[in-house]
Amino acid sequence: MMRMLTKIDHVNLVVRDLPGMIAFYTNVLGLTVSKSVTISGPWIESVVGLKDVRANVVYLELPQGPRVEMVEYLSPLGDRPAGVDQPHAQGIGHLAFRVDDIDAAFAKLRDAGAKVIGDVQQVPDEQVKYSGGIRKRLVYFHDPEGNLLELCEYR
Repeated sequence: MMRMLTKIDHVNLVVRDLPGMIAFYTNVLGLTVSKSVTISGPWIESVVGLKDVRANVVYLELPQGPRVEMVEYLSPLGDRPAGVDQPHAQGIGHLAFRVDDIDAAFAKLRDAGAKVIGDVQQVPDEQVKYSGGIRKRLVYFHDPEGNLLELCEYR
């Protein structure tokens, strides 16, 4: 049987303040802007099922893995659902970024004023065991618009 999916292409975040979000994702998290466009017209209206669509879109890249695609709708405007920033909210929960040095990355987040949830934690071996003696450390935090993000390190 032929596999339908080959890889994750991108993760999409709909944002309210595109310049502010670009600043956080580039200056604090280290992603790079690879494309910036404005989209509109019948093709995107058909894709998203909305009328009179006009949006600014920015692609943010890391050296490997899927890109982050940020969309700021100029029209029609939408609302942010209450509670979507909570770890137990239903739907897509968070976006995780792998790092080599979580302690340094965590310090950078705190210095930048990011809203972190707790401190860096190690996943207990008795709950999740990784092959080869690898251990995972992680921390959750929010971007400036409240999207839940994770930093994770495997060693």
